[in-house]
Amino acid sequence: MKQDFPGVMTAQKKDGTVYYRSSITYRQKHISLGSYPSALLGHTAYLEGTRLISDYSLSINDYSDDNCLPFEKWVCLINFRDNQIYFSTPIYVRKKYFDYYFSPEEKLKFDIDDLFYYSSHKIMRRGRHFFVADYGMQINIMSRYGIKNYAVEGRDFRFVNEDNTDFRYENIEILNTYHGVTRKDTKNGIRYVAKIHINGNYTIGSYASETEAAIAYNKAVDILKKAGISKNFSPNYLENLSPSTYADIYTKVHISKKITSYLRV
Repeated sequence: MKQDFPGVMTAQKKDGTVYYRSSITYRQKHISLGSYPSALLGHTAYLEGTRLISDYSLSINDYSDDNCLPFEKWVCLINFRDNQIYFSTPIYVRKKYFDYYFSPEEKLKFDIDDLFYYSSHKIMRRGRHFFVADYGMQINIMSRYGIKNYAVEGRDFRFVNEDNTDFRYENIEILNTYHGVTRKDTKNGIRYVAKIHINGNYTIGSYASETEAAIAYNKAVDILKKAGISKNFSPNYLENLSPSTYADIYTKVHISKKITSYLRV
């Protein structure tokens, strides 16, 4: 290894290609600023990083495409400068929550309770689908709130303050927990409607509780499967019910004649 510029080390890939590693040391922590194709770019990144940790007038919103440092590293350094804690993901800690940045204009808001998790799990996205890699799998961040992959915003859950970038627990209200179940406000109070998709949507029934509706959905699935319908239905899992209670509700719950009528067609 040979140092060509302050903060830059020359390195070599297995195929012999030379590249340059840039780094700084701040508050006794050695921080990598990334790898660059030229020593000059690496040194430019070093100068940016040095200025960023010393100039408190620079903020996250000052970042532009003209900067040499990656945006994620820009956020990490500013957070370390201001909050005396370094994270490898683009997190900036506020008083009672933290922001997770994708760009100066795009960020998600989380409770401090989630800080440890997102400091070690990078958030990726496809449109409005946010996920992390965990044990080799893609995990939807909505699952941390008990929201299923098939859930639809506005139908199955909602953001209380109407800000769909605010993922603090107090801001997420789950409306429908179970597959095939929708909560309805009626003149007689809240009802839970269970529907199942065969060739079109079929109403299974309207029920006084979410639990009954979820079990009714499962019962309809069982009826259809016994009749030879091979569709890949997703049953509901009711973890807090004992087997005897589940069986009792299952036996008593009413299923619309539309389901059996469909089987006779």
